[in-house]
Amino acid sequence: MPSALAGKIAIVTGAAHGIGRETARLLAERGATVILADIDAAGAEASTAVIATEGGRAVPASLDVTSEEQIADLVRSTVERYGRLDILHNNAALQSPAQRARDLDVVHLDAAAWDAAMAVNARGPMLMCKHAIPAMIAGGGGSIIHSASGFGLLGESTLTAYGASKAALINLSRFVATQYGKQGIRSNVIAIGFVLTELAIESTPQIVKDILLDHHLNPALGVPRDIANVVAFLASAESLFINGAVIPVDGGFTAHQASVADFRKLFEAAGQNQL
Repeated sequence: MPSALAGKIAIVTGAAHGIGRETARLLAERGATVILADIDAAGAEASTAVIATEGGRAVPASLDVTSEEQIADLVRSTVERYGRLDILHNNAALQSPAQRARDLDVVHLDAAAWDAAMAVNARGPMLMCKHAIPAMIAGGGGSIIHSASGFGLLGESTLTAYGASKAALINLSRFVATQYGKQGIRSNVIAIGFVLTELAIESTPQIVKDILLDHHLNPALGVPRDIANVVAFLASAESLFINGAVIPVDGGFTAHQASVADFRKLFEAAGQNQL
Protein backbone atom coordinates (compact mmCIF):
# COMPACT_ATOMS: atom_id res chain seq x y z
CA MET A 1 0.00 0.00 0.00
CA PRO A 2 2.75 2.58 0.78
CA SER A 3 3.98 2.33 -2.83
CA ALA A 4 0.58 2.02 -4.52
CA LEU A 5 1.12 5.34 -6.31
CA ALA A 6 4.86 5.09 -6.86
CA GLY A 7 5.98 7.12 -9.86
CA LYS A 8 2.65 8.89 -10.25
CA ILE A 9 2.38 12.67 -10.64
CA ALA A 10 -0.55 14.36 -8.91
CA ILE A 11 -2.01 17.84 -8.68
CA VAL A 12 -4.18 18.66 -5.67
CA THR A 13 -6.00 21.99 -5.70
CA GLY A 14 -6.93 23.69 -2.45
CA ALA A 15 -4.01 21.82 -0.87
CA ALA A 16 -2.87 24.40 1.67
CA HIS A 17 -5.30 23.38 4.38
CA GLY A 18 -7.85 20.82 5.53
CA ILE A 19 -8.89 17.98 3.25
CA GLY A 20 -6.61 19.06 0.41
CA ARG A 21 -3.54 19.11 2.62
CA GLU A 22 -4.33 15.71 4.13
CA THR A 23 -4.96 14.25 0.69
CA ALA A 24 -1.65 15.58 -0.58
CA ARG A 25 0.10 14.06 2.45
CA LEU A 26 -1.45 10.64 1.85
CA LEU A 27 -0.78 10.62 -1.90
CA ALA A 28 2.85 11.42 -1.11
CA GLU A 29 2.92 8.66 1.53
CA ARG A 30 1.71 6.24 -1.14
CA GLY A 31 4.58 7.20 -3.43
CA ALA A 32 3.23 9.98 -5.67
CA THR A 33 4.94 13.26 -6.39
CA VAL A 34 2.36 15.87 -5.46
CA ILE A 35 1.93 19.46 -6.62
CA LEU A 36 0.13 21.36 -3.86
CA ALA A 37 -1.77 24.12 -5.66
CA ASP A 38 -3.57 26.84 -3.73
CA ILE A 39 -4.36 30.52 -3.90
CA ASP A 40 -2.77 30.64 -0.43
CA ALA A 41 0.80 30.29 -1.64
CA ALA A 42 2.29 30.52 1.85
CA GLY A 43 -0.03 27.81 3.10
CA ALA A 44 0.89 25.56 0.17
CA GLU A 45 4.58 26.05 0.96
CA ALA A 46 4.02 25.23 4.63
CA SER A 47 2.09 22.07 3.80
CA THR A 48 4.78 21.06 1.31
CA ALA A 49 7.41 21.46 4.02
CA VAL A 50 5.44 19.09 6.28
CA ILE A 51 5.33 16.46 3.53
CA ALA A 52 9.07 16.85 3.00
CA THR A 53 9.76 16.16 6.68
CA GLU A 54 7.70 12.98 6.30
CA GLY A 55 9.86 11.83 3.41
CA GLY A 56 7.39 12.62 0.66
CA ARG A 57 7.94 14.37 -2.66
CA ALA A 58 5.93 17.55 -3.04
CA VAL A 59 6.09 20.95 -4.71
CA PRO A 60 4.04 24.07 -3.85
CA ALA A 61 2.27 26.07 -6.54
CA SER A 62 0.41 29.35 -6.35
CA LEU A 63 -2.89 28.90 -8.20
CA ASP A 64 -6.12 30.83 -8.61
CA VAL A 65 -8.54 28.33 -10.17
CA THR A 66 -10.58 31.17 -11.68
CA SER A 67 -7.62 31.95 -13.97
CA GLU A 68 -7.40 29.74 -17.05
CA GLU A 69 -3.97 31.14 -17.81
CA GLN A 70 -2.63 30.07 -14.41
CA ILE A 71 -4.20 26.61 -14.77
CA ALA A 72 -2.71 26.12 -18.24
CA ASP A 73 0.70 27.24 -16.96
CA LEU A 74 0.51 24.84 -13.99
CA VAL A 75 -0.32 21.82 -16.13
CA ARG A 76 2.29 22.78 -18.72
CA SER A 77 5.04 23.25 -16.14
CA THR A 78 4.11 19.98 -14.41
CA VAL A 79 4.41 17.99 -17.63
CA GLU A 80 7.61 19.77 -18.63
CA ARG A 81 9.19 18.95 -15.26
CA TYR A 82 7.92 15.40 -14.72
CA GLY A 83 6.97 14.22 -18.21
CA ARG A 84 3.42 13.25 -17.27
CA LEU A 85 0.31 13.92 -15.18
CA ASP A 86 -1.57 10.98 -13.68
CA ILE A 87 -3.84 12.27 -10.91
CA LEU A 88 -5.93 15.39 -10.45
CA HIS A 89 -7.85 16.08 -7.27
CA ASN A 90 -10.24 18.97 -7.87
CA ASN A 91 -10.59 19.97 -4.25
CA ALA A 92 -10.44 23.78 -4.21
CA ALA A 93 -13.72 25.41 -3.19
CA LEU A 94 -15.02 28.77 -2.04
CA GLN A 95 -16.54 28.48 1.43
CA SER A 96 -15.15 31.39 3.43
CA PRO A 97 -17.08 33.06 6.27
CA ALA A 98 -17.65 36.12 4.07
CA GLN A 99 -19.00 33.96 1.25
CA ARG A 100 -21.27 32.01 3.60
CA ALA A 101 -22.74 35.25 4.92
CA ARG A 102 -23.86 36.16 1.38
CA ASP A 103 -24.87 32.66 0.25
CA LEU A 104 -28.38 32.46 1.70
CA ASP A 105 -31.79 31.26 0.57
CA VAL A 106 -32.70 32.15 -3.02
CA VAL A 107 -34.69 35.28 -2.21
CA HIS A 108 -31.90 36.74 -0.09
CA LEU A 109 -28.98 35.33 -2.10
CA ASP A 110 -26.36 37.86 -3.19
CA ALA A 111 -25.95 37.33 -6.93
CA ALA A 112 -22.25 38.07 -6.61
CA ALA A 113 -21.97 35.16 -4.17
CA TRP A 114 -23.62 32.91 -6.76
CA ASP A 115 -21.14 34.02 -9.43
CA ALA A 116 -18.18 33.55 -7.09
CA ALA A 117 -19.27 30.04 -6.09
CA MET A 118 -19.72 29.00 -9.70
CA ALA A 119 -16.38 30.50 -10.71
CA VAL A 120 -14.39 28.57 -8.11
CA ASN A 121 -16.43 25.43 -7.47
CA ALA A 122 -17.63 24.59 -10.99
CA ARG A 123 -15.73 26.63 -13.58
CA GLY A 124 -12.39 26.03 -11.85
CA PRO A 125 -12.65 22.21 -11.97
CA MET A 126 -13.85 22.41 -15.58
CA LEU A 127 -10.75 24.40 -16.53
CA MET A 128 -8.51 22.00 -14.62
CA CYS A 129 -10.04 19.12 -16.58
CA LYS A 130 -9.78 21.01 -19.87
CA HIS A 131 -6.03 21.36 -19.52
CA ALA A 132 -5.20 18.21 -17.55
CA ILE A 133 -7.04 15.68 -19.72
CA PRO A 134 -4.87 16.06 -22.86
CA ALA A 135 -1.75 15.62 -20.73
CA MET A 136 -3.23 12.55 -19.06
CA ILE A 137 -4.25 10.99 -22.38
CA ALA A 138 -0.75 11.58 -23.74
CA GLY A 139 0.61 9.61 -20.78
CA GLY A 140 -1.79 6.71 -21.19
CA GLY A 141 -4.64 7.89 -18.99
CA GLY A 142 -5.32 9.22 -15.54
CA SER A 143 -7.67 9.57 -12.61
CA ILE A 144 -9.62 12.73 -11.78
CA ILE A 145 -11.30 12.95 -8.39
CA HIS A 146 -13.68 15.81 -7.64
CA SER A 147 -14.60 16.99 -4.16
CA ALA A 148 -18.34 17.61 -4.18
CA SER A 149 -20.70 17.70 -1.21
CA GLY A 150 -23.96 16.47 0.20
CA PHE A 151 -25.15 19.99 -0.57
CA GLY A 152 -24.87 19.00 -4.23
CA LEU A 153 -27.28 16.11 -3.67
CA LEU A 154 -29.86 17.47 -1.22
CA GLY A 155 -31.57 20.78 -0.53
CA GLU A 156 -30.84 23.06 2.41
CA SER A 157 -32.20 26.25 3.94
CA THR A 158 -29.06 28.20 3.00
CA LEU A 159 -25.82 27.90 0.95
CA THR A 160 -27.82 27.87 -2.29
CA ALA A 161 -24.92 28.84 -4.54
CA TYR A 162 -22.54 26.38 -2.92
CA GLY A 163 -25.03 23.53 -3.33
CA ALA A 164 -25.81 24.41 -6.94
CA SER A 165 -22.11 24.65 -7.81
CA LYS A 166 -21.43 21.25 -6.29
CA ALA A 167 -24.37 19.76 -8.21
CA ALA A 168 -22.80 21.17 -11.38
CA LEU A 169 -19.49 19.56 -10.45
CA ILE A 170 -21.17 16.18 -9.99
CA ASN A 171 -22.57 16.23 -13.51
CA LEU A 172 -19.36 17.67 -14.95
CA SER A 173 -17.63 14.54 -13.70
CA ARG A 174 -20.13 12.31 -15.48
CA PHE A 175 -19.59 14.22 -18.73
CA VAL A 176 -15.81 13.86 -18.41
CA ALA A 177 -16.09 10.12 -17.79
CA THR A 178 -18.49 9.73 -20.72
CA GLN A 179 -16.41 11.75 -23.14
CA TYR A 180 -12.91 10.48 -22.29
CA GLY A 181 -13.33 7.13 -20.56
CA LYS A 182 -12.38 5.21 -23.70
CA GLN A 183 -9.12 7.17 -23.77
CA GLY A 184 -8.13 6.06 -20.29
CA ILE A 185 -9.59 8.89 -18.23
CA ARG A 186 -11.46 8.04 -15.05
CA SER A 187 -13.56 10.77 -13.45
CA ASN A 188 -15.29 10.22 -10.12
CA VAL A 189 -16.91 12.37 -7.45
CA ILE A 190 -16.82 12.07 -3.70
CA ALA A 191 -19.84 13.72 -2.06
CA ILE A 192 -18.27 14.83 1.21
CA GLY A 193 -20.22 15.25 4.41
CA PHE A 194 -19.34 17.29 7.49
CA VAL A 195 -15.65 16.84 8.27
CA LEU A 196 -13.75 18.09 11.29
CA THR A 197 -11.17 20.24 9.55
CA GLU A 198 -9.41 22.92 11.56
CA LEU A 199 -11.87 25.51 10.25
CA ALA A 200 -14.91 23.35 11.07
CA ILE A 201 -13.66 22.68 14.58
CA GLU A 202 -13.12 26.38 15.25
CA SER A 203 -16.18 27.84 13.52
CA THR A 204 -18.95 25.29 14.11
CA PRO A 205 -20.83 25.56 17.43
CA GLN A 206 -20.93 22.37 19.46
CA ILE A 207 -24.73 22.25 19.30
CA VAL A 208 -24.52 22.11 15.50
CA LYS A 209 -21.91 19.34 15.66
CA ASP A 210 -24.19 17.40 17.98
CA ILE A 211 -27.16 17.73 15.62
CA LEU A 212 -25.06 16.59 12.69
CA LEU A 213 -23.72 13.63 14.65
CA ASP A 214 -27.28 12.59 15.51
CA HIS A 215 -27.96 12.29 11.79
CA HIS A 216 -24.83 10.29 11.03
CA LEU A 217 -25.02 6.52 11.01
CA ASN A 218 -21.42 6.26 12.17
CA PRO A 219 -20.67 6.85 15.87
CA ALA A 220 -18.32 9.76 15.14
CA LEU A 221 -17.92 12.66 12.74
CA GLY A 222 -15.40 12.45 9.94
CA VAL A 223 -11.83 13.75 9.82
CA PRO A 224 -9.75 14.80 6.79
CA ARG A 225 -7.92 11.45 6.63
CA ASP A 226 -11.26 9.71 6.04
CA ILE A 227 -11.64 11.69 2.82
CA ALA A 228 -8.00 11.34 1.83
CA ASN A 229 -8.26 7.55 2.06
CA VAL A 230 -11.03 7.50 -0.55
CA VAL A 231 -9.19 9.90 -2.85
CA ALA A 232 -6.06 7.76 -2.67
CA PHE A 233 -8.11 4.66 -3.51
CA LEU A 234 -9.73 6.35 -6.51
CA ALA A 235 -6.31 7.55 -7.66
CA SER A 236 -4.89 4.02 -7.61
CA ALA A 237 -5.13 1.02 -9.92
CA GLU A 238 -7.28 -0.71 -7.28
CA SER A 239 -10.24 1.36 -8.53
CA LEU A 240 -9.73 0.89 -12.26
CA PHE A 241 -13.30 -0.33 -12.81
CA ILE A 242 -14.87 2.72 -11.14
CA ASN A 243 -15.70 5.53 -13.55
CA GLY A 244 -18.40 8.19 -13.60
CA ALA A 245 -19.41 7.36 -10.02
CA VAL A 246 -20.68 9.56 -7.20
CA ILE A 247 -19.52 8.15 -3.88
CA PRO A 248 -20.93 9.60 -0.64
CA VAL A 249 -18.22 9.88 2.02
CA ASP A 250 -20.37 11.18 4.83
CA GLY A 251 -20.72 8.62 7.60
CA GLY A 252 -24.12 7.59 6.25
CA PHE A 253 -25.63 11.07 6.46
CA THR A 254 -27.38 10.80 3.08
CA ALA A 255 -28.21 7.09 3.34
CA HIS A 256 -31.36 7.25 5.46
CA GLN A 257 -34.71 8.92 6.02
CA ALA A 258 -34.39 12.33 7.64
CA SER A 259 -36.62 11.22 10.54
CA VAL A 260 -34.34 8.40 11.72
CA ALA A 261 -32.55 10.47 14.37
CA ASP A 262 -35.84 11.72 15.82
CA PHE A 263 -37.38 8.24 15.93
CA ARG A 264 -34.21 6.88 17.56
CA LYS A 265 -34.66 9.35 20.41
CA LEU A 266 -38.31 8.35 20.82
CA PHE A 267 -37.39 4.66 21.05
CA GLU A 268 -34.61 5.38 23.52
CA ALA A 269 -36.96 7.44 25.68
CA ALA A 270 -39.40 4.52 25.68
CA GLY A 271 -36.68 2.09 26.70
CA GLN A 272 -36.89 0.15 23.44
CA ASN A 273 -34.20 -1.00 21.07
CA GLN A 274 -32.92 1.52 18.56
CA LEU A 275 -34.11 1.41 14.98
